[in-house]
Amino acid sequence: MSVHVVTGAGPVGTTVALQLAEAGEHVRVLTRSGSGPEHPLVERRRVDVSRSDRLGAALAGAVTVHHCIHASAYAAAAWRAELPAAERTVLEAAGRVGAVVVFPESLYSYGRVTGPMTEETPRDADFGKPAIRAELLGARAASPTPTVSVAASDFFGPHVRGAHGGERLIPTVLAGRTMRVLGSADQPHSWTYVPDLAAAMIRAAATPALHDTFLLAPTAPPLTQRELVAAVAKAGGVPVPKVGVIPAGLLRAIGTVHGATREIAEMSYQFTAAFVLDSSRSERLLGLAPTPVDDAMRATVSWWAEQA
Repeated sequence: MSVHVVTGAGPVGTTVALQLAEAGEHVRVLTRSGSGPEHPLVERRRVDVSRSDRLGAALAGAVTVHHCIHASAYAAAAWRAELPAAERTVLEAAGRVGAVVVFPESLYSYGRVTGPMTEETPRDADFGKPAIRAELLGARAASPTPTVSVAASDFFGPHVRGAHGGERLIPTVLAGRTMRVLGSADQPHSWTYVPDLAAAMIRAAATPALHDTFLLAPTAPPLTQRELVAAVAKAGGVPVPKVGVIPAGLLRAIGTVHGATREIAEMSYQFTAAFVLDSSRSERLLGLAPTPVDDAMRATVSWWAEQA
């Protein structure tokens, strides 16, 4: 029996695993804790994927590896220490069993941009966390194991918690409290619905002609953060709350004495100017389109209501 392996059980890994299982595929989820979504076709294993001595047996029979792990902290030092080594281990193990490795990717590697991001826009950031993402893309391209990287903008959707479109946004808006956004409330920004990213990863894995490529997840036209707040309120049937702004300069000032804030401030440029991706070419290659924002937000709000 062929197996689709998913490493990590965050919002992307969970959504990929469930979409595959609901399509009748056998899925093996690997996490250090043995966690993962519950489904009759999902097998959960306790595996540290950064250890090659543990990974061989876990990838037995795999045709695809969806590598969806996170670093232990949102910090360049943690990314540098953990992510490259883990990716090398997974790529080598997948190569031995003949599996393609599919990576969910961010837009960090583009660095600071002045226009819409496409598959052809240079991905050569040379500072902090963005530089690490660019280096990871280079290592994947150099690997003999086939890979696909599917890049998305900031997430929202079911299972998404620790994100700008997650627990900071949805419960705040639904409760009618003032939503304080980062940088600017009125700059266009792309937002990717996680089920659309997962569908793109699965389709790319199943399409050999797309192996060894970089794709953009189908993503709806951009919304300002003010418009995103209004979309949440509409989906939840509540009045649109007040929108405040946390200035990027304030984050930078706090970051001089607080490391976690410094890591957030490094990426604040994504919210102080237009930050837009154009996924039209990848949509054509994948034969997929983004979920309309109203539909995506209704599903997102419904999921949050279930958690409450």
